[in-house]
Amino acid sequence: MEDETCALLTLILAGGATAPRRLLLDTHGSAQAALAAGPAAWRAAGLDDKRCARLHCPGGAALDRCTAWLTAPGHHLLHWQHPDYPALLRQIGSPPLALFVEGDADLLWHPGVAVVGSRSPTAGGRDNARAFAHALAAAELVVFSGMAAGVDAAAHEAALALPQGRTVAVVGTGPDLAYPAAHARLRERIVNQGAVVSEFPPGTQARAAHFPSRNRLLAGLSLGTVVIEAAERSGALITARQAAEAGREVFAVPGSIHNPMARGCHRLIRDGATLVERPQEIVEGIGGLAGELAQALRQRLAEGSGSPHPEVSADPALPDPDYQRLWKALGHDPTGMDALVARTRLTTAELSSMLLVMELDGRVAVEHGRYSRRS
Repeated sequence: MEDETCALLTLILAGGATAPRRLLLDTHGSAQAALAAGPAAWRAAGLDDKRCARLHCPGGAALDRCTAWLTAPGHHLLHWQHPDYPALLRQIGSPPLALFVEGDADLLWHPGVAVVGSRSPTAGGRDNARAFAHALAAAELVVFSGMAAGVDAAAHEAALALPQGRTVAVVGTGPDLAYPAAHARLRERIVNQGAVVSEFPPGTQARAAHFPSRNRLLAGLSLGTVVIEAAERSGALITARQAAEAGREVFAVPGSIHNPMARGCHRLIRDGATLVERPQEIVEGIGGLAGELAQALRQRLAEGSGSPHPEVSADPALPDPDYQRLWKALGHDPTGMDALVARTRLTTAELSSMLLVMELDGRVAVEHGRYSRRS
């Protein structure tokens, strides 16, 4: 394990408020430099004596557990200074110091919607969760949820039912644990077809205080949040409030005035959330924010390649050779990824990033994992 990664894990395991530790990283440029700065610098950044003591004497079982977890395939640590730290998450009021991700970390840059609601929904509420999540996944959006019982599980399962469906579970435990335990199989399926994300280190058990924190990440990673069913006091309403505070769209599905699980949704609508009856209304509602995400992705790709990628144009005479080859390879009939790789001789990873930018810009249509020029 690299020294910088061990230093970063030491900062994470120190716990406490994230802002002082983010400040240390920003001030000193790396985790190693932040630790080498010493107690005076730590206190100046806002760390209390307990956190300073943990930085002064790092190590122990928690550090060993984290380093062992990171050696496994498909395990990622996206810290505050990492170029792949999600752009949307940087915009929230209290972004996490780092994310532990198992599965496809690239999905954290993909446009998506959080589907949340009651842990004990009505039969109709569960059906609505499935229908909305299925339609959103079919529209090539990532379905974000919290892997809880009820609406969360229904949303994940509906996305997983599609071969091209993508879903991300944002959890309030360590990334290696299933909570509730009955969702162990569901967790495995999500990892294989999406990702599990947590700001808590591996081995962290479920605690009530973790879930409001989990909800802010769920809201922050999504372009919008749709509440299917919720009581007047529920975690789903916390997620919706945090989404609104982050400048994201909030949607609510109305229900019967006699259904106590609809009261939270009706309250959201009274407070300004968008009433939705069809998933397409959500897709249309997040269009503006999707454009902002496209710009952030263009910048990320430019930084990664060492040269800027141009604004994608509808004109086939694109100035960038790779985009030009891709545009020429695309037709008005849907084309699969294998065919695009053969036509362009670009890698799947390169094409995926370029197609995502073009999709977010409205130049490319995607249906069932096949791409075409948008007319």
